[in-house]
Amino acid sequence: MSILKATARQILDSRGYPTVEVDLVTRKGLFRAAVPSGASTGIYEANEMRDNGKEYQGKGVTKAVNNVNTIIAPALIRKNLCVTEQHAIDEFMVRELDGTTNKRHLGANAILAVSLAVLKAGAAEKNLPVYRWVANLAGNQMVTLPVPAFNVLTGGKHAGNRLAFQEFMILPVGAKSFAEAVRMGSETYHCLREILKKKYGLDACNVGDEGGFAPNISTPSEALDLLVDAISNAGYVGKIVIGIDVASSEMWIKGGKYNLNFKDPRQEPSHWISGDKLLDMYTSLLATYPIVTIEDPFDQDDWEHWIKFQNQSKVQIVGDDLLVSNPERVRKAIEVGACNALLLKVNQIGSFTEALEACQMAKRADWKVLVSHRSGETEDNTIADLAVGLNCGQVV
Repeated sequence: MSILKATARQILDSRGYPTVEVDLVTRKGLFRAAVPSGASTGIYEANEMRDNGKEYQGKGVTKAVNNVNTIIAPALIRKNLCVTEQHAIDEFMVRELDGTTNKRHLGANAILAVSLAVLKAGAAEKNLPVYRWVANLAGNQMVTLPVPAFNVLTGGKHAGNRLAFQEFMILPVGAKSFAEAVRMGSETYHCLREILKKKYGLDACNVGDEGGFAPNISTPSEALDLLVDAISNAGYVGKIVIGIDVASSEMWIKGGKYNLNFKDPRQEPSHWISGDKLLDMYTSLLATYPIVTIEDPFDQDDWEHWIKFQNQSKVQIVGDDLLVSNPERVRKAIEVGACNALLLKVNQIGSFTEALEACQMAKRADWKVLVSHRSGETEDNTIADLAVGLNCGQVV
């Protein structure tokens, strides 16, 4: 069944910024997909096309919308490919219609919106739920409900506090079902709220972009102590563990230093530390707290310290800004031994097919794969289908 019509529009994401939504029509019906957007983005991500005009502080996406309506949609209709030909459709958009290495011609947000709408239409054509169609495209016979990671304390670019590290997460690894994991996460979140309220006051219960609390604390140890107390109060010691997203590229200073006080406009060099000192900090935290996963511990170009950390650590080391869901950067990281897990964000690369390639490459290297949200989310729930269909085991 081929595409009869595809129409894009500008909508707002969860942070109030514009993004792209596409309605795609086949004889089976209408299929809608919307694209998320990140705040702390890696420099190697595919080009997210913005208008750079006066409206929405330059963040409008009417150019990307027009590219769908005037270039991509007419070309796909003429091409007359069946919506089950996901690889062929994505390749046509990426290679022939765009033709650039980072999708700067049409925009990754334009291409991905169509790609995900095609994914949903293909599932309907096969009379399958989307997650099962994803599994078929990935060659997965088995699927698994993932362990969810709850972002409960927020810093970095996602919050207006002093905390440099971006996310502190809880993972209910002791849950026997996804429903139980959600309950455990919810209960611990509310225990954390009570701790914050009692210790710092009600204003410490404000939240960041993703719903995690954003108290005005400044050190990782303060945040981790709060999580340990919340886990204990909720009764889940040993059943809930901790993950950190450092987003260290936001702290990176040219010359090889990391500014742990990068949100202070005074920018005092006394707060700048070397990659080796940052590695020592992680080693100390790992020895003290039940941390099982660390995301982006070093800058996206600081390969030296990624490799050092990977060689001496036994936890899950996740590449986000380092890898940007790009098969070429995943390949390099595998070759040099930079990390052992991929954070998969489809909007970083801009098509389902390329994201699938990155996922499969990581799995062949015995890496873990975590399907992830962005800080600017939409009502589109495709990442749930990806997490299950790709059999990743973790969703963030």
